[in-house]
Order: sequence, then structure tokens, then C-alpha cells
Amino acid sequence: MLVVYTITPELRVKFKEPFGILVKGSFDQTMAKMREIKTQDSPKIISVGDIVTKNLQTYNIPPDLAITDNQCMRKKVQSTTYTSKAIKVKNPQGTITKEAIEAIKDALKSSEHNHIVVDGEEDLLTLIAVLYAPENSVVVYGQPYEGIVLVKVSPEKKTKASEFLKEMEKGSKS
Repeated sequence: MLVVYTITPELRVKFKEPFGILVKGSFDQTMAKMREIKTQDSPKIISVGDIVTKNLQTYNIPPDLAITDNQCMRKKVQSTTYTSKAIKVKNPQGTITKEAIEAIKDALKSSEHNHIVVDGEEDLLTLIAVLYAPENSVVVYGQPYEGIVLVKVSPEKKTKASEFLKEMEKGSKS
């Protein structure tokens, strides 16, 4: 398992801020917003996190790619497979591995729904999803105690994700 990126203490603080648009509210309210977005022309919907993925499924908005780790706020949750094609990868907390990057890239090229199950932590994989998703795709993840964050993939968001990864790369070399 090759770790390509490691979060730095400085970036850990930055990552607490939403990377996209924060949609506050209950599951009903946040999923209503997701349903609205689904009707727009988004090539892919990518969910990162167990609760947001479960809610998308419950509200019949299946993501094209789900990335989960069977944990919610560091506590185990019941594992669920959302497609017949579950891909398992290792990605330790606070890192991004080559294995996880390749799995996301491959899944995003597929026309099938895919589910990546992470042994470790999936949070930082949001950056990889934004970097490799087609433009206008939506990456969605949970913002604890507030709602969900929607990241509309654009050249600007890809640049910002790339800048974060460059900072993390420096952390990996120290």
C-alpha cells in the first residue's frame, strides 16, 4: 500500500470548512435539494460518506459512485453494499493511497454504479473524486451536525483540489 498524500495539521483545520455549498437541514431537506440537482444535467453523482450515501439510497437518488468506510464520526455503522460491484481499498486515516486513487479513477470511467468500501477513512477521497469526476458532476458529503456539502465539479474546484493535494504531498515527504 503506497501512501501518496498525508494531511498536515494546517490542512486539517482548512478541511473543516465546506469545500462546496453547505445545504443545512434535516435529511428530508437536504435530500430535496439533491433531488433538485439530480434533475439538472450532472454527468455523475458521487457520494463520500456512509450517512449521506445511505440517505441518497433511501430517497431513491442512487449515486454513480459511493465511497464509504462503514463508520460515522469514527464509530462503526452497519456495512451495506449499494451495488453488485463493491471495490475494497485500503486508505488509512489522514492519508490518500495510490490504491484508492486508482479505484476512484476506474469507477468514474465506468457507466455502472460503483461502490468503493474503504478500510480506513474515506473523507479525504472527496478531493480525488473532484479531481477526476467529469465537469458538472456533483460530489456530496456530510457536514456533521449541519447538513450536506455539494461540490459542483468545475475547473476552479479541480484546481483547488489539486492545490490541497500539493500541500498534502509536501506533508508526505516530511
